[in-house]
Amino acid sequence: MRSVFDTTCGQVRGRGADRGVVAVLAIPYAEPPFGANRFRAPRPRRPWAGIRDCVDFGPVPPQSARLPGAPSWSPGDEDVLSLNVWTPVTGIGTPDGAPLPVLVWIHGGKYTFGSGAQPDFDGGALARAGLVVVTLNYRLGLEGFGHIPADGDDPCPPNRGLLDQIAALTWVRDNIAAFGGTPENVTVAGQSSGATSVACLMAMDGARGLFRRAIAHSAVGPSFSPELAEHFMQKVAAEAAVPATRAGLAAASPQRLVKASDAVVDGYRQNPVSGRHRWDPVIYGPVADGVHLRADPLAVLAGGTASGIDLLVCHTTQEYWLLDAVGSSAKVTTEEQLADFATDFELPDTLTQGYRGLMPGASVGDIHLALYGDLMFGEYSSRLADAHARAGGRTFLSRFARQRGGSQSVAYAWHCADVPFAFGNLDEESVRFLIGGPPTAADHHLSDRMTAAWAGFAVTGEPGWEPLGTSGGPVRTWETTDTTAAPAPGHWSDSETIRTLWRSFGYRPLRP
Repeated sequence: MRSVFDTTCGQVRGRGADRGVVAVLAIPYAEPPFGANRFRAPRPRRPWAGIRDCVDFGPVPPQSARLPGAPSWSPGDEDVLSLNVWTPVTGIGTPDGAPLPVLVWIHGGKYTFGSGAQPDFDGGALARAGLVVVTLNYRLGLEGFGHIPADGDDPCPPNRGLLDQIAALTWVRDNIAAFGGTPENVTVAGQSSGATSVACLMAMDGARGLFRRAIAHSAVGPSFSPELAEHFMQKVAAEAAVPATRAGLAAASPQRLVKASDAVVDGYRQNPVSGRHRWDPVIYGPVADGVHLRADPLAVLAGGTASGIDLLVCHTTQEYWLLDAVGSSAKVTTEEQLADFATDFELPDTLTQGYRGLMPGASVGDIHLALYGDLMFGEYSSRLADAHARAGGRTFLSRFARQRGGSQSVAYAWHCADVPFAFGNLDEESVRFLIGGPPTAADHHLSDRMTAAWAGFAVTGEPGWEPLGTSGGPVRTWETTDTTAAPAPGHWSDSETIRTLWRSFGYRPLRP
C-alpha cells in the first residue's frame, strides 16, 4: 500500500492507511521564517536527500495558546511552515483511480493562535468523501501580520501570513497531483480569521489562478489600515522594551514578542476608555496596504475581481456566545454598558432598538452578544456573499443554527461549532465542549449532510441548494432538521429582518 510520495523538494513518507486514507504530515512548503528570513516573504524550500518521514505533525508557529489535542509552540521551534495531506487509497471514491478535487483548509484563531494540526481539522472523513485534504500552518501574530518598518531598500512586506498561505497554495499546484489530487480543481476553505484569509486570497493578485472555489465560515471583518497596524506594532515594541524598528523587533525573540502582544491585549481589556479595543481586542489582521491587498476584501469582491470563483459562505446564528463562554469578550450587564458598546462601534440607535424588538424579554447581555456576533461575523459574512453574487460570482449562503439543551442551552449555535460537523469529526474528544457533549444520531446525520455539501461543492460547485441571485435567494439553515425556509417573521433569528436592521451600517478598514 503506497505511503511514499514524490514532491518537487524530495520524497516524503506518510502514515500507513487508516480506514482507506493515508495521512502525510508536516511537509515543508517554505524555508523556516527565522534568522535571515524573519519578517520576509516566504522563501522556496530547499530540496532534501532521501525519504523524509512525515508521520507526525510539525512545530506550530509562535503563539501562547495551548489547544486541546494539538501541538503547542516551544521556543526554538523554527520549521513552522508546513502542511498536512490526507489522501484516499486509490479506489476510494474514484473507482477508476481518476484524480480527486482538493480542499485546502486555513485555520482561524484571531491571527494569533491555532494550527493545521487541531484534531477537529483531521481530513480523514472528507478524504473518504472523495477529496484530497490539505491543512497548513502560517505565520501568526507580529511574525505574520505585524507592521515591520522598512529598512532602507529592503522592506518587509505586510500580510506575511497571507503570503505564506499563497506559498502553500503554490505548493499544492505544483505537488498535489502526486497525492492523487487535481491541481486545476482546488477549493480553499477557512473559518473565522481563516475565512477572512480566504476572502483576502480571493482579492489578492498574488493568489490568482491557485484555486477555483472558496468556502468561508464566519468571516470576520473588516481589515486593518496601515496606520492601525503601525500603531499596534509601536505598542508591542514598547511593551517588549525594544525600538520600534526592524532591527529592534528582529533582535527580540519570538517568545518575547508573543508575551508583549498578550500584554497589549490584556491592557486594552483592562482599560475602560480604550474604545472598541476593550471589548475583545484583536491587534493583528490583514492590512489593506494598497499593494498586496488593495482594499478590504468586501470592497474588492464587490468590484467583480473574483467573479470567476465559486463561493460558499456560512455563519452561525449565535456567534459571540462562545467568546462570552470562554471569557474573551467583556461582560455587558447594564444599559449604560450596552450604550457604550454601541457608541464605541458607531452603531446606529436603530440597531439596538431593533434587536430589543426582536428579543423581547432578553437580558442586556444577550442583546449585546447578538449584536456583537452579527457585527463581527454574521453581517460581514452575509455581505461578502451579497457582494460576490451581485458582481456575478456564483455564491451560496448558509447558516448554522444547531443547538443543544433547549431554552437552557449547553451548546449554542456559536462560533466554531459548525466546523467539526463539516469536517465529520464529531467523535473527537476535543470538540465535546463546542457541541455540548457526545454527539447524537441526529448530530451525525447533520454532520453527514454538511460534509456532503462541502464535498459536492468542491467536486462540482454544487452544495445542494440554489445559488444567490443579484437580489438575494435561498439560504440553507443547518439544524438537526435543516431547511431552506425562513425563520418565523419577528423571531430574533429572522435573518431578513436582521439584515434590514444593518442596512445603514457601513464597514471600512479599521484605523487608530
